[in-house]
Amino acid sequence: MAKTRKVHKQSQTLEFFQRMTKAFSAKLGIILLALIVLVCLAGPFFSPYEVNGVDLANMYSGPSSQHLLGCDSMGRDLFTRLMYGGRYSLALGICASLFGAAVGVIIGSIGGYFGGMTETVIMRLMDVWSALPGTMLCILVSSAMGSGFFATVLALTVGGVPGTVRMIRGQILSERSREYIEAAQSINCSNLSIMFKHLLPNVIQPIIVTMTMGIGSCIIMAASLSYIGLGIQPPNPEWGAMLSEGRAYIRTYPHLILVPGIIIALAVFAINLMGDGVRDALDPKLRD
Repeated sequence: MAKTRKVHKQSQTLEFFQRMTKAFSAKLGIILLALIVLVCLAGPFFSPYEVNGVDLANMYSGPSSQHLLGCDSMGRDLFTRLMYGGRYSLALGICASLFGAAVGVIIGSIGGYFGGMTETVIMRLMDVWSALPGTMLCILVSSAMGSGFFATVLALTVGGVPGTVRMIRGQILSERSREYIEAAQSINCSNLSIMFKHLLPNVIQPIIVTMTMGIGSCIIMAASLSYIGLGIQPPNPEWGAMLSEGRAYIRTYPHLILVPGIIIALAVFAINLMGDGVRDALDPKLRD
């Protein structure tokens, strides 16, 4: 029985990836994102330059055979810094999206399952929360918590929680009256078991799509925080921090801001294409 179940799960996983890569745009997004991740993870090990290595003889130099993307105002190799910076930016996007989805799932599941006064209190709090602009909340939290990776993840998480709570709550409301929930209650399953073992697996699909698409938004917001002096701080080579460092030279040395800007755009573009593929793969209307 266990072996049969394992084979069934493997076939479902294979079928999911086959549906996900059915569209050319999804394939392009996966390949492009995989290439960016691979370069960011493995590239620095092969780079002849240190991430903060200063070469005053090559300050502001443009792309060349020695420095593929040129050097910044301190003579640091831009390509090397982009590869290290990608680790920060991608990790921030993934961690913030995951953490935000987890918080939203827990709160939304509680509100949707228990209903009544619990649901009313939670949803009114979400109404107040969502009344404040997400960007302003990110800036306020980042200013209060200070710089650093975990403080930035927390700041990025804040704005997306209300939307996730509403989505999960709506899905739970549509599922909690089903027969399998009544069967679980009849055998005295605990509320936690019903919420997270029976209900959640049947409503998780939209959350996966939202979380995947949210990674790109978190990368952009992280770059925005770094650009205005919050978030990851120099000399750490986060993509937004590199944009901030290069903005003073946009007229004289445009490659200092164009290079990280293009990389951010490519990463977000690839994630959005992959998110479209995940959405299509999870849509039951497209499974046939």
